[in-house]
Amino acid sequence: MNYDDLLELLGAFHRVRVEYVLVGGVALNLHGIVRATEDVDFFVDPTDANIALLRKALRSIWADDEIDGITAEDLRGPYPNIRYGPPGTDYAIDILARLGTAVSFSGLEWELRVIGGIPVRLATPETLYRMKRNTLRPIDRADAAALANKFDLED
Repeated sequence: MNYDDLLELLGAFHRVRVEYVLVGGVALNLHGIVRATEDVDFFVDPTDANIALLRKALRSIWADDEIDGITAEDLRGPYPNIRYGPPGTDYAIDILARLGTAVSFSGLEWELRVIGGIPVRLATPETLYRMKRNTLRPIDRADAAALANKFDLED
């Protein structure tokens, strides 16, 4: 995802007031830990009203009927993540409400950071560390180590 596309997406979320927290590789990059990523990850509040705002934000960028398939019901269900691939792009948007029982939207700590003139809800380094430190994926463990090193974090 290029920087201009990211700003367009974040701006749309801000304009319609989506309740979200930016996590994942893009969040790491914004905290100064450079890592390649092919997607952008958002935790969202899985209420009906908020997911309607999310769809509105996405529709403001893409005229894509697939957006209607993003539902609060799915995000509150047993598999609370949706991967959306916008048409004409080479990246995906991962929309999450929780990761198992360990992480949920309501438990995330975030900070407001202005990126390209847009207020962004960015997961704190501590939150990202907690999300990544005990996973099985090697990339997550490497991210956790980089966060611990840069921000002096420990268990």
